[in-house]
This record gives sequence, structure tokens and C-alpha cells, in this order.
Amino acid sequence: MAKKDPTDLSVEEKLKTLFQLQTALSSIDEKRALRGELPLEVQDLEDEIEGLNTRVEKIQNEISEFQRAIVQKKGEIVTAEASVNRYKSQLDEVKNNREFDTLSKEIEYQSLEIELCNKKIREAENRIQEKNDELATCNVTIQERQEDLDIKKSELDEIIAETRAEEDKLKEKVKDLESKIEPRLLTSFKRIRKNARNGLGIVYVQRDACGGCFNKIPPQRQLDIKMHKKIIVCEYCGRIMIDPELAGVKIDKVLGTEEKKTRKRSIRKSASSKKTTDANDME
Repeated sequence: MAKKDPTDLSVEEKLKTLFQLQTALSSIDEKRALRGELPLEVQDLEDEIEGLNTRVEKIQNEISEFQRAIVQKKGEIVTAEASVNRYKSQLDEVKNNREFDTLSKEIEYQSLEIELCNKKIREAENRIQEKNDELATCNVTIQERQEDLDIKKSELDEIIAETRAEEDKLKEKVKDLESKIEPRLLTSFKRIRKNARNGLGIVYVQRDACGGCFNKIPPQRQLDIKMHKKIIVCEYCGRIMIDPELAGVKIDKVLGTEEKKTRKRSIRKSASSKKTTDANDME
């Protein structure tokens, strides 16, 4: 049997399919709600760990830079010491005061360079110590967060495992129902559902009111909904409206209330009729 084109469905069939789709989606929402805040907590922990790992990588790069700077400064010290030794040996061979002053100044300059390099090395070593302390703190934090993440993931996996089979069946049902709904109507339904606080895109009439926002629906509009001639949306919340009977929803309590009101009216009417009859008999 050929599959019926979604655009060829009657309004009644469209509404029925939409309500079935809403029921399946609501069931999926309920199962996901069982997970609570766990998915968000897992995501937050993963993001935090990723940020900490990035920080660790940055600290390690900074330590490497300081270590390279130390190696460089030590090389400069070796060069400066060699120059000092050379200039000192040349002092014994000077022929005049000008050469002596020049060599003395070079020795003093190279000595200052050595002191400066030693100072830079000490500063770099201090920075390396600070970075190592920071690195240790980050690693401890990562370990703690990883332990928390493992626990949260374990809890989440247990919950997902319990509901996965049912959720997969519901997803298949949703996919099948969506294929039966014309794209334009399905897009509108998804938009309404996304904007709705409780995720309801289609609701049935309850006690003469919208089942989504609970605003009263005028009698004429209720009649239009029962006629199933066109898609009608709530003028307050924008949700698609469906007749309870078409949705397959029992409303015994509502009917019971209406019957009670009718019974009261009948009793009052009977009482009035009795009083009129008694008055006529007295005449």
C-alpha cells in the first residue's frame, strides 16, 4: 500500500497525528527529565577540565621559556667570563694608561654583565618555582574534577541505560509520525513547542479553557475546534488546539460537573412547577 501524502491528510488526521507526536515527545522529555541537572553538570566539569588542561599547557610553555632563558644567560656568563680573563691577561701587556683604562672599563662592563645575567637567572628560577607551584595546584584540581566527572558520568550512564531502549523506540515513533506531517505544519509545531515553557505544541480543551495557558475559550471557538474543519490556535499562547474526544482524552470529571449542574437546574424547574400546580389547586 502506497504511503499517503501528508498534504492529502484531512484536518482531523493532521490533528490526530500531531497529538500523537506531542505525546511521544512529551514521553521523551519526561525520560530526559529523570537525568535532572546531570548532563549540565557533566558538561560543566568537562569544560572546566579542558580549561585547566589548557592552563597547564600554557604554564609548561612558560616554564620552558624561562629554562631556555636561563640556558641563554649561562652561555652569556661563560662568554663574559672568558672576556674578563682575556682582558685581565692583556693588562700585563699594556703600554700606556689609555690602554689600561680601556681594558679596565671592559673588565668592569663584562663583570656587570655577569652580575646582570646572574640576577636574570635568579629571577627566572623564582618564576619557574612559582609556575611549578601553580602547575601542581592545577594538576591537583584536574584530578579532583576528573574524579567528580567520573562519578557524574557513571550516574548519568546508569540513568541513560535504564531508559535508552524505551527512548529509542519513542524516537523511532517520532521519526515515523514526523514523516506523516506536512513540512510546513511540522515546522510551525516545532516552533510553538520550542517557545512553550512546558514543551506542549498542541493541547486539548479542558473545562472550556486552553490546556496550555488555561485562558477561557469562547463557545464559538470551542465549536470550531470540535468541527475539525481547520487548524485553530489559542489566541493567547499560540498553541494548536484539539478537541479532547479527537485526542482520545477522557473528561469524565468535566462531564460529571456538567451533569450535576443540569440536575440542579432540573430540580429547580421541578420545584417551580410543583409550586405552580399547588397554587392552581388552591384556586
